[in-house]
Amino acid sequence: MPESQVDGADRRRALALKQLVEWIFVIVVALVVAIVLRVYFVQQFFIAGPSMETTMFGDNRVLVNKLAYRLGEVNRGDIVVFDRATMNGSVVEHDDLIKRAIGLGGERLAIKGCVVYINGSPIAEPYLPERDTEQSDLSSRCGVVDMDEVTLEDDEIFLMGDNRPQSFDSRMFGAIKKDLLVGQAFVLLWPPSAWRGL
Repeated sequence: MPESQVDGADRRRALALKQLVEWIFVIVVALVVAIVLRVYFVQQFFIAGPSMETTMFGDNRVLVNKLAYRLGEVNRGDIVVFDRATMNGSVVEHDDLIKRAIGLGGERLAIKGCVVYINGSPIAEPYLPERDTEQSDLSSRCGVVDMDEVTLEDDEIFLMGDNRPQSFDSRMFGAIKKDLLVGQAFVLLWPPSAWRGL
């Protein structure tokens, strides 16, 4: 084989090897960036159960800003994902739940006739579904009709689902510590027909 053909074949092999190495590098960098984004910045969560209906439904997926509460404060009305650890025998199980922040650190919270009171004043909750708020039977409207006043510690959040009759939330398990918050849900991502900001 002539020397020029050998040189051409070597150049093509060297070029193909260089392109392969570049593609491997790009893929590795993309994977590292995706992992870092998921661990520290933004993560997708699947909604299981009816507790946030009609704001979101059981087959929805949301994007959660994981930096929201590392850099800022929780606001009343924020939709948050949090880690709820429970015991199953001697095994600790973690469950990511999604609820709405209702009571904030240092506040007094009570429920009277299905109305939430913060520091003695009723709060407006326009996100509650009409199918519930129009119920004449208070148990059907909100599940927990009355709750004695509780005072939240400075590092606690009181969470409730929008579907009050079917939500397992702080009315049952109490306020949670802020450090259990995973982040703030900010976009309803799936299905595409339901896409919107939260």
